[in-house]
Amino acid sequence: MSDQRIRVACVGAGYFSQFHYGSWARIDGVDLVGSCNRDIEAAKRTGLPAYNDLAQMIDEVKPDLVDIILPPVVHAQMIRVALDKGVKSLICQKPFCQNKGEAQEMVALAKAHGAQIIVHENFRFQPWYRTLKAQLDNNSVGQLQQITFRLRPGDGQGPRAYLDRQPYFQEMERFLVHETAVHWVDTFRYLLGNPTAVYADLRQMNPVIAGEDAGYILFDHPHGVRALFDGNRHLDHAADNHRRTMGEALIEGTEGVIKLRGDGSLWRRGFQELHETCILDADHWEGFGGDCVHHLQSHVISGLLQQTPLENLAQDYLRVIDIEEAIYASADQGQKIRLEP
Repeated sequence: MSDQRIRVACVGAGYFSQFHYGSWARIDGVDLVGSCNRDIEAAKRTGLPAYNDLAQMIDEVKPDLVDIILPPVVHAQMIRVALDKGVKSLICQKPFCQNKGEAQEMVALAKAHGAQIIVHENFRFQPWYRTLKAQLDNNSVGQLQQITFRLRPGDGQGPRAYLDRQPYFQEMERFLVHETAVHWVDTFRYLLGNPTAVYADLRQMNPVIAGEDAGYILFDHPHGVRALFDGNRHLDHAADNHRRTMGEALIEGTEGVIKLRGDGSLWRRGFQELHETCILDADHWEGFGGDCVHHLQSHVISGLLQQTPLENLAQDYLRVIDIEEAIYASADQGQKIRLEP
């Protein structure tokens, strides 16, 4: 890398990109050098050198890392351009590519170019899940038996659902799982290890969208642990910002329970006790999800500068795609699907 600083260029300037650009500007060791977007006026609004052609941007600003902040339909196209131009490090938004075949092709192509792709799956970097992981590693609840997450963002009702923020949500034929629940597929893997089986019951409640927006997914994890994702984008939870945690969680073991509240705080209650103890204070970050975008991007920069292991490399993330496909197969077949080791 160039003098122990990382030159970062971004492609994409839509709604969610604001969290990426804002984070890059706060990371030591990063020079944010360019923005590319099909609508060049949107790229210009970032205040960076603006382009509407990724190849041209790479030629002119010579980034060490390209951050792809675009929907899956153009992931492969952007990855090919960046790799052909010699970029060795890429971050790509999730869902990663349009399907498993395309994702596998991009992983193989990156390997052939001696490059690496990190999937921007940021929920595992939310502070409550990092704290929860440490609690589980220290057996804070004894023998863990089950985790339940109730997704309740309250943004899915009516004909204008999602239009003000991410309108392409309405057109996704696979929505709740492919776009949203996939966050918890990865988070449950982070907390519990890869699942061994899944069972799903999915449904579409809002007729103006193309895909499913509610449902239950039951995961079998190692050591007899079960995880339940209970998702309904129509309903809400107690929170000043419904996009902070997007719901509530309950982590239950033989010696206690940990609750995740909508304010990002974690509370532990011992087995057969009444008193709850706060083990993580409420989150007050005004941006997205406990500043998880920043935590992920900081993790990547630290890994590049210090040569430390990176989480969410694309070749590992293929497992998430396998699990997603099994979830949809289970919903179609009405039965539990066992996963290959």
